[in-house]
Amino acid sequence: MKPLNLLIVTWSLAIFSTVTFLLCVLYGLIAPESLHMHEFLEIALPGFKWGSLSGFFVGLLRSFIYGAYTGLVYVPIYNFILRRWE
Repeated sequence: MKPLNLLIVTWSLAIFSTVTFLLCVLYGLIAPESLHMHEFLEIALPGFKWGSLSGFFVGLLRSFIYGAYTGLVYVPIYNFILRRWE
């Protein structure tokens, strides 16, 4: 097995989490009020406020950063364990 590439995984997870955030916001705009999850987004993404343009960009940025952080932490751990077990 090959070790994971830090940049590829980090960027992939950052973009994935950003797209997921955008889909959640889009869902919130088209779904009935009773099915919204903006309370969860406001808890998970500090600074995000539903219905606010600045809150939207804060949520977008935080989603990207959380995804990138996940890649930056996950890949070295994965590669370390891979080297130990091979």
